[in-house]
Amino acid sequence: FVRLLAEKGHKVYIGARNATAGKDAEERLKNEFGLKATFVQLDVNDSASIQAAKEFIERSEEHIDVLVNNAAVSCQYQDPSSSDAKEYARVFNTNLFGLIECTTVFMPLIRKAKPGYGAILNVSSGLGSNSGQASPQAPKAFHRANAYSASKAALNSYTIALANDLREERIRVNCICPGLVMTKINGYMEGGKTPREGAELLAPWILLGPKDDDKTCRYYSNGTLKNW
Repeated sequence: FVRLLAEKGHKVYIGARNATAGKDAEERLKNEFGLKATFVQLDVNDSASIQAAKEFIERSEEHIDVLVNNAAVSCQYQDPSSSDAKEYARVFNTNLFGLIECTTVFMPLIRKAKPGYGAILNVSSGLGSNSGQASPQAPKAFHRANAYSASKAALNSYTIALANDLREERIRVNCICPGLVMTKINGYMEGGKTPREGAELLAPWILLGPKDDDKTCRYYSNGTLKNW
């Protein structure tokens, strides 16, 4: 996703908890593709880290146009009737609480974007769709991943509230589900999209402008507008 945006000429900051991985990504973009992106260490479970990341960017930028909330963890499969609440807490800490804190801390920079250019993109999941979960066709595995599903459903709800809160400020807030993408979180599951293909589904919903004010408070799955 970072590579795709950098190829389009955008200035990008890579937020990563692991400093080695983040710096490696920065160097690879530079050495292999001739692209520039700046690594900033960011752990969404650490308030001090979030604040430090914001201050790091603020030293170079008067504003940011877009915040992409992509940090997430998976969960242990368990029957909902015998769920371990500690597993829910672990997943929610990253997938919801950390995301909310990160968004709140970065809001002053987003609010300084030119009117109509500010955007927040929350990466959700088909497992977070209540209408999808309630379908008789939903696989049983969806329900056994309920800690993850519930965290993404809560993220969807937060997105709706935030989008309506920021509508008059012309800051767009949307949820995007790119579908199954072969990444570390799912063990690079076969049959999924490549990271590039997933990124191409996300990019159009942040590269919008003042004429797209109506494109907010939406849930897109595989590039298609869906019901929450």
